[in-house]
Amino acid sequence: MSDSINVKENASDKIEQARAELESTLDAIEDKFNVGKRVDEVTTRVRDSYETNPLPWIVGAAAAAVSVVAVIAWAILSDDD
Repeated sequence: MSDSINVKENASDKIEQARAELESTLDAIEDKFNVGKRVDEVTTRVRDSYETNPLPWIVGAAAAAVSVVAVIAWAILSDDD
């Protein structure tokens, strides 16, 4: 009779351990796919990067602006003949 109680307790312990592992895994998956949290992390990294060294961001923004103006000018001034 003692053996059957030990088997039940052992099974219960294994079930509880499996549930705890599953809960931990699901929490990790939920955390990984939390879009709002990921956006906040990226925003923080970008802000820190800009505050540390803004020159690459300024150069990149200027290059993007020049590209947009060039495409608009090309579309307006190109011959369609």
